[in-house]
Amino acid sequence: MVDYVNSKEIQALAPTIAKLSQIYQQENSWRVMENKHQGFHQLISKQLEGSAFSPRPINPMPRYNDFHERPPIGAPIEKNNRLHGNETRRIPPPPKENMALYALLNNEGDIVAGRYIESIDYSKTPIKIDTKTIGYLAVSKRKHLTEGYEVDFLEQQRSYLWLIAMLSMGLVALITFPLSRHVVEPIKLIAKGMHKLTQGEYQQSIDLKRKDELGELSRDYNELALTLSENDKARKRWLANISHELRTPVAILRGELEAMLDDVRPITKSNIASAADEVKHLQHLIDDLSLLTSTDIGGMRYRKQNENLTAVLTSELDKYDSYLSNAGITLTRDITTKNIITFIDKTRLFQLLENIINNCIKYSHATEFKLSLTYKNANNMAILTLEDNGNGVDKKHMPHLFEYLYRVDDSRNRSMGGSGLGLSICHNIVMAHQGDIKAEISSLGGLAIIIQLPAT
Repeated sequence: MVDYVNSKEIQALAPTIAKLSQIYQQENSWRVMENKHQGFHQLISKQLEGSAFSPRPINPMPRYNDFHERPPIGAPIEKNNRLHGNETRRIPPPPKENMALYALLNNEGDIVAGRYIESIDYSKTPIKIDTKTIGYLAVSKRKHLTEGYEVDFLEQQRSYLWLIAMLSMGLVALITFPLSRHVVEPIKLIAKGMHKLTQGEYQQSIDLKRKDELGELSRDYNELALTLSENDKARKRWLANISHELRTPVAILRGELEAMLDDVRPITKSNIASAADEVKHLQHLIDDLSLLTSTDIGGMRYRKQNENLTAVLTSELDKYDSYLSNAGITLTRDITTKNIITFIDKTRLFQLLENIINNCIKYSHATEFKLSLTYKNANNMAILTLEDNGNGVDKKHMPHLFEYLYRVDDSRNRSMGGSGLGLSICHNIVMAHQGDIKAEISSLGGLAIIIQLPAT
């Protein structure tokens, strides 16, 4: 507002600038205006009369003669390059607050008339004849407003601004408090739940019933809690299974050896053979665990190359046919004639098939086994399905079939010689081929193992 008032004052003096230009043209100099302070002030006053910028009267500048009257010691001397000899001029007291000062300067910046104090900031408007600058009209800049309609306007605006600020603060408070509660409360619940997760409390969920980002975060949190809970159960089940699998052969072996040492059983070749069988079973279990560990840490080596999966399975089926026939199981084939090129390790693939076929022979009591190979063009995948018409598996067990040492039978009967690690090894082999393996109910009535391998 102060800058606006200063610019408006200069605009109001535009006719005065034109008048001064005419005065200069009379003698082609400022001689007629030199030291005519009162006349210059009257010229300004007449132009600004009746406006908000009307100046107060200015007393003539007092003069002092070097021989008769000297200025007080230390009094500032006003700049006037036109004084000669011993003539000096003392600067009057500073102007009253917010009172404008006006001065006429020549084109070199020397004062011609009016009042010019170097310590005060002035707006200098050039006075021109055609394109030539002949002088400047200097108007002191106001630093602040003390009177006039601008001050009233500012006071009114200040009142309005305070009112608007208070209303805005009230409105912000009414909006932000419910909004912050709407946002902060779910975050507190999730933070509290995360703290419980760090303490091992996985059996929990957060139901925010929201459709925004916090609702998605709560759903992800619930998935995380469920995954951690399942992993924790699998870990405990793994520890229980491995301890059971290792304890059983060790306990039998120890019992037989102690019986022979205590002469309860004679030390015969047959009794030692029985103990050796337990050692073999223990060794087989340890070998399977070592193999699984190798696959988990990437230690199992694969020699992959592009193979025609259709041709590989066709050439291998005769071996599986005779193997299944010896167990009283009929092999049914349903292999596409399309050449499906896959990047695989044939040795590991045969190991995978043998584990699944062995499980079928030992545990399913099936009479029919079907091997199918199809090609899914939508995602460029080879689908290998192995299914039987045996006893099958309840749906509740299917998600756990590929876990280490998982068995469907609660009795954990080892009479068949299984370690419960065959399907876990199959899972790791498929994962190493960037594929997917899952168990479903077979169309034949038993269990179906579905394997997907990427085709090239």
